[in-house]
Parts: sequence; C-alpha cells; structure tokens
Amino acid sequence: MAAKLNLRGQLRAPKTVKLREEDAAVTPLRDPGGRDIASNDDIKQRERDATAALTKQIATFQEMLYATRKHKLLLVLQGMDTSGKDGTIRALFSEINPMGLRGVTFKAPLANELAHDYLWRVHAQVPVLGEITIFNRSHYEDVLITRVQDMIDEKECKRRYAHICDFERMLTETGTVIVKIFLHISKDEQRKRLQARLDDPDKQWKFDQGDLLQRQKWDAYQRAYERAIMATDTDQAPWYIIPADSKTHRNLLVSTLLLEIMASLKLRYPLPNPELSKLKVE
Repeated sequence: MAAKLNLRGQLRAPKTVKLREEDAAVTPLRDPGGRDIASNDDIKQRERDATAALTKQIATFQEMLYATRKHKLLLVLQGMDTSGKDGTIRALFSEINPMGLRGVTFKAPLANELAHDYLWRVHAQVPVLGEITIFNRSHYEDVLITRVQDMIDEKECKRRYAHICDFERMLTETGTVIVKIFLHISKDEQRKRLQARLDDPDKQWKFDQGDLLQRQKWDAYQRAYERAIMATDTDQAPWYIIPADSKTHRNLLVSTLLLEIMASLKLRYPLPNPELSKLKVE
C-alpha cells in the first residue's frame, strides 16, 4: 500500500521561492493539437474519486499509527484567506477515526499567552505518540502578520526564523514528522471566493471585514511568505507548495503527498500476542 506518484520532490519548496500567480492554477490537459482532453467537470470528478480512494488508505495508515504509538505527525497548513485550509482538512480526514486526530487553530494570543514566549502556546499543542495534529494556521503567523503589520522589525523576524528552525528540529529529533504545506492561491481566485461568501447568505458568516484589509496588503504577504518559507525550509521539516486555485486538484495533491509520507514510515499493525490467540471468550 503506497502512493502511486512521487510528489515530494516536485512540490518541495525551491531554495529561492517566488510565488507567481500562474503557479496557483492547474494547466488543462490538452492533446498535441491543443484541444482539451477532458472537460473541467470530468477532471474534477476524477480528482474527487482519486482523493476519496487515497483518503481511505490514509485512514488505514492512521489506524496503524494510533495502534503502534511510535510516531507523531504534525501537518501545518498555511495560506492566504480562502486558500482552502478548512476544505483540505474536510477532504483529507473524513474517513479517519477522530480518536487519533486533533485540529488546532491559532487565534490572536490571549493575555496569558502573551505573558510567555510566542512559541509557548504552540508547543503545548504538538502531537503525542500515535496522533496526527493539524495546525490550521500556526506559529508561522508570528513571522507573517506580525511582520506585514510592522509589529516586529526585521531583526526580530530573523531571530524568530532561527527560533522556529530550532523548535522544529527539536520536534523531529523527538519523533515528530512535520509536513508544512503552503496552499498557493491567486489573487483573482481569492476575489471570486470572497465574493461567493458575500453572495451566499448561508456563507456570509465566514466573511470578515478584516479580510478586505488584509487583501490590500496582498503583495506584502506574498513577500513575507516567500521569505519565511526560504528561511525555515529544512530537510527535517520541509515546505511543500500546493497550487490551490482548483479545490479538487489541491485535495488530490495534498492527499497524495500525505500518503507518500505516511507510507515512508513503514507503518504496520502491532505484532499479535501468541498468548491472546489461546484465549476463548465464554
């Protein structure tokens, strides 16, 4: 049971990161004559079907992970507003037993959190043995929004990059597998998704006026992400850049990548106890 594609090398963040708008989209499948091979609807359905099959395999690996309690997996999801962090979580983990899964969202720090160092609240949420923990936004907010909003200066930002690398190295050296994913959405696609929220009364609750203010700083956030990814991409805790303009393609790439990583752990169910096989339930 292993992933059919090798995406780890393809999606691994390059040494020099440049977040281009065109890299957020999916190139249509075309024949040599330039004609589309399949319609968008056909492609999306194939991607949904493929993702569903992969998530079943992920669920099996997760059960092995939970049963053996030898590994810990931390999935970090970052991206601009509407890039699909929530949707990715729903698509990937719908088949998983919630006993071995935990999601964490980091909001603006509370007073007691501000009284500690900025990584204090993050360390308290990392996975335990046998668990998959998902960070929907993460400690990277402390070198993104804080830098864009001039809450920290350049010197402090570089210091925090070093802190983060040391923190993640400590986690990996104590048994945590870290998968850091940047969901790369284009500015135009974000505009469409924000407008869709406004136009649908049942989804207006997702809209925040602050999203429009942050959107005005799009270029600054892109540069902040580029710098953060380059400064904190390590062999122990690599960054993967996922094109996210297509929701179905995004989910397929992330599920394939996660399955590859879990397969590399060579997970197995615990060996059976010979003594237990002799027992008979009356």
